Amino acid sequence: MLRYFPVIAFFCFICWIIVSADSGEQIIFMKMMAGVPYGDKLGHVFLYGILTWLLNSALNYKSIKLGGRSLLLGAVAVFSFALLEEISQLYFPKRTFDLVDLTADIVGITLFSWVPYTFYRRNLPL
Repeated sequence: MLRYFPVIAFFCFICWIIVSADSGEQIIFMKMMAGVPYGDKLGHVFLYGILTWLLNSALNYKSIKLGGRSLLLGAVAVFSFALLEEISQLYFPKRTFDLVDLTADIVGITLFSWVPYTFYRRNLPL
């Protein structure tokens, strides 16, 4: 059960960022990323990517079959959360639904699934 602690802690961190953004509050992380070109998109890539890596790792890279394809369970869970979070922005006046943000989430989820899984399959330390 201890292996899920980093996942839960990082998930809570992301939720704090989401709640802050939904309420229109500019926390320090948002201010820092605002000064970086494409900082918002990079934030999406890394936040959802790291969450995916942590969850896949905690689940020992368990996969499930969806539509005849084998997908990592952690990646599917994080994508589902990212999609729901992006859709929820339609209901907050200070937020906007953005397909580019969702694309950045998918890039992070894919990259942070594929690279660590490659190391895992080859029994290489990460």
